[in-house]
Amino acid sequence: MSTFEFLLQGLAVAAQPMNLVYALIGVTLGTAVGVLPGIGPALTVALLLPVTYRLDPAGSLIMFAGIYYGGMYGGSTTSILLNTPGESASIVTALEGNKMARAGRGGPALATAAIGSFVAGLIATIALAFVAPYIVKLALVFGPREYFALMVLAFVTVSSAFGDSALRGLTSLFIGFTLAIVGIDQLTGQTRMSFGIPDLLDGVEVTTLAVAMFAIGETLFIVAQGQSGDEKVEAVKGSVWMSAQDWARSWKPWLRGTLIGFPIGAMPAGGAEIGTFLSYATEKKLSKHPEEFGHGAIEGVAGPEAANNASAAGTLVPLLTLGLPTTATAAIMLAGFQQFGLQPGPLLFATNPQLVWGLIASLFIANLMLLVLNLPLIGLWVKLLTIPKPWLYAGILLFATLGTIGANPSVFELGMLLAFGILGYVMRIFGYPIAPAVVGLILGPLAEQQLRRALAIGQGDPSVLFTSWIAVALFAVAAAAFFVPLIMRIRGRGQVLTQLAANED
Repeated sequence: MSTFEFLLQGLAVAAQPMNLVYALIGVTLGTAVGVLPGIGPALTVALLLPVTYRLDPAGSLIMFAGIYYGGMYGGSTTSILLNTPGESASIVTALEGNKMARAGRGGPALATAAIGSFVAGLIATIALAFVAPYIVKLALVFGPREYFALMVLAFVTVSSAFGDSALRGLTSLFIGFTLAIVGIDQLTGQTRMSFGIPDLLDGVEVTTLAVAMFAIGETLFIVAQGQSGDEKVEAVKGSVWMSAQDWARSWKPWLRGTLIGFPIGAMPAGGAEIGTFLSYATEKKLSKHPEEFGHGAIEGVAGPEAANNASAAGTLVPLLTLGLPTTATAAIMLAGFQQFGLQPGPLLFATNPQLVWGLIASLFIANLMLLVLNLPLIGLWVKLLTIPKPWLYAGILLFATLGTIGANPSVFELGMLLAFGILGYVMRIFGYPIAPAVVGLILGPLAEQQLRRALAIGQGDPSVLFTSWIAVALFAVAAAAFFVPLIMRIRGRGQVLTQLAANED
């Protein structure tokens, strides 16, 4: 079947009444959490994992994708009106958007962000639909060696992409590996690190770890930071709509931002932040009004916001086709797939095409819903900023606890939730990223399984891992992904030290 036929089948799934409801709930929640400073889409998806445990898999995943897209949209609101990014990918939007709001042009800034997000999301979703089948065809030839090499690449890129230090990322990853060992060995049937506790025979629940670290740990960390001063929300003055000149200055940045954001989001070590900064730099260089940058240039809002949403669709390429998460939200979505017994990858396209294509098609619907929701309801989103922070964070902790109890009513599970929450809090205090720990728990058993199968095929000879050119190429990319940033960081420090020595002389 052609991509068009698969998309039509997917639209039939996504257009079912209940799935439309799930999509609406997802984009509404996503926009709301994007607006609230410090509460990102990863935290929201983690909170909803135990709640959706017994729901329809397609509807739940459609809702998670809607939250992801909505979070990208909503983050621009606080960046523009409060100068506080709702999530990390909206940092660049604050540079020009808040300046426009202070100059009384908050409406056009919000409009170009919303329309640019819609244009980018639409184009990027089409690209996702057409790129994914080709990657799936390549991945279908993978054997145990290639899959293990792919997992190594995932581990390295996840460790390097999250946080400021690759070493801290690897440490977090190995915490996930350690937790993944707990339970019954799937190949031998032996118990490992269960310490005689029956509740540990099935291993550590991914849902419990994700909720604990992303919801409880992150919330405790945010609360511990305290207030950072008075927050002034800029009022939206005048019309929310854009003038003809605003349209003329925005449409090219929308397209350029899409072209920059999608491929970067699809890279194993990509992420929305890189694309937004590149888009901002590109617009500043190509603008006919470079003097406005730093004082409220509309191109500085249009381009990065388009790159932001295009990267969200790009992130779904490695997630759906290879099972590789490149952002924290993608890692939690991977946990969402696994709680329904699904493993993203090429086989999922073959065994459950209705779910995959329904999810892809739902992105078109979510994108349209977001455009309708964002501008007319801007007043409602601004009011969310007035929610007292103690109520908000207490509500998150309560919801996380009740959700876990509902999914697994066990005192021991509740104790693990608290323990992992404190662990996540401590990791955040010392600058250790928490996403690699979740990825290690999810992908660790799969990597171990593929490694043992490859060694069994080679009768215990480790060199069998390097007898496939695909595996060798993946190992080479993983090595480059680890050592190149390390070398660049060492060279950067050397240049700083040289400059300091020169200044002292």
